[in-house]
Amino acid sequence: MRKLAVLLALALAGATAVHAQDYPTRPIRLVVPFAAGGAADAIARIVGKRVGEALGQTFVIEDRGGGNGGIGTEIVKNADPDGYTLLLGQSGPISINPGIYPKLAYDPEKDLVPISMTTSYPYILVVNPSLGVKTVAELVALAKSKPGALNYGTTGVGSSNHLVTELFADKAGIKVTHIPYRGTSLAVADLIAGQVQLVFADPVSALAHVKGGTLIALGVTSKARSPVAPDVPTIAESGYPGFDAVAWHGIMAPAGTPPAIVKRLNTEIVKAVKEPDVARLIEAQAIQVVGSTPEEFAAFIKKDVVLWREVAKQAHIEVK
Repeated sequence: MRKLAVLLALALAGATAVHAQDYPTRPIRLVVPFAAGGAADAIARIVGKRVGEALGQTFVIEDRGGGNGGIGTEIVKNADPDGYTLLLGQSGPISINPGIYPKLAYDPEKDLVPISMTTSYPYILVVNPSLGVKTVAELVALAKSKPGALNYGTTGVGSSNHLVTELFADKAGIKVTHIPYRGTSLAVADLIAGQVQLVFADPVSALAHVKGGTLIALGVTSKARSPVAPDVPTIAESGYPGFDAVAWHGIMAPAGTPPAIVKRLNTEIVKAVKEPDVARLIEAQAIQVVGSTPEEFAAFIKKDVVLWREVAKQAHIEVK
């Protein structure tokens, strides 16, 4: 009986190896857990096109928004682990949702396999010039002189920039009032109009207004300065050492996907994002190319989940 079990295991291992060697033999579905037209959709199409060309198959992009990215993520969790359904993971559904939803239909660390982080970008702290501050220190001093009087805009309760702002407020020891919007463009529009006083915006939403003089950039949230805004200091160098918070994208697969398929995909994804023409397209979105091993990506996710869980708990952020 034991001998039969060993033979069966060897046969299954051989079948998996053959399957992985032949992979892929049909189009690959890449689920984007957000609506079409955003940064995640753009990254999926840029990377998917080049990886598909390398593999000799088409990447079919499927935008499935809802639930702060949870709906599309759950679809991939429940898919067959055969390498033909992948997820364009993002910090919201993967790193933040576990800390803000009491009941989540997936566990990103158990139900999904990291393949490669593709891209990342910091948030940029921007203010209206009429506020009269030009540095992070000046903003913090103003906020401390008027506890709760300054309003900050975000893309909604539990959104990435909601938690980034709360992380900053906690580190700086200030109290600011949250005003949620349905999108970054709406929050930035009200910032320009003076309805809110600060926003941690993504680079695409902020930089044009900074260059036009209608907003002032005080700092970026990454540990190093951003290539798209090299003159803007980091929050860390502005008096808060160790401050490091970025949004990111990466490709993932359902748990149980054969390691050989994960390795093949990782090789082609990293190769694709490093190609100069692909990198230029990505950087045109004011987003930075990464490219990582599955192990590096898994370690990053583990750390990121812990960070945002702690922030959500400290700020009492919960979405029901």
